[in-house]
Amino acid sequence: MSQVIAIVDYGMGNLRSVQKAFNSQGARPVITADSKVIERADKVVLPGVGAFGAAMKELRKRKLLDAITGKIKGGAPYLGLCLGLQILFEESEESASTGGRPAKGLGIVTGRVHKFRGQLKVPHMGWNTLEFKKKNCPLFKGISNGDYFYFVHSFYAKPTKSEWTVTQTSYGRSFCSGIWKDNVFAFQFHPEKSQAKGLRLIKNFIKL
Repeated sequence: MSQVIAIVDYGMGNLRSVQKAFNSQGARPVITADSKVIERADKVVLPGVGAFGAAMKELRKRKLLDAITGKIKGGAPYLGLCLGLQILFEESEESASTGGRPAKGLGIVTGRVHKFRGQLKVPHMGWNTLEFKKKNCPLFKGISNGDYFYFVHSFYAKPTKSEWTVTQTSYGRSFCSGIWKDNVFAFQFHPEKSQAKGLRLIKNFIKL
């Protein structure tokens, strides 16, 4: 029986490009906003582009929060992409930057999402390298330290505990570009836009 991979639809992801990337590696994921489908899935993928607070609002509105956190806590492999990494954290200062209170996230990872500051061009957009901070991550089989991946983001996540950080990337400062612990994998870059290396990462997730 083939595995069920659910790509969560909360109205803020480049869902079709992610689905096509999975298709190219032999998987047939389903794009869904149905909590029942997510609960029955073997693996969960949460892509996202946009604002942290708006993403949490949509997930709450569609009643998807419990299904997602339930799958993660139940041990199902989770792949978060871009915003799908950030909302794993406790909160983001994204709302605070416009005078509001910090937006609350899922709280799976302790830490906060911060805005790039200084003389940097924001968003951080384009190709950049990964520096491995942990060995033997199954999603990096066939991928080397220093390989390039594609980024588009104005905020970066900072875990409280270093044990979560699997890769770092330098852009004005060194920031966490990937997390991995147990069944949770999430990356600030876009593997679906990162050509051969990105597709290899997706293939590795499929084969988990």
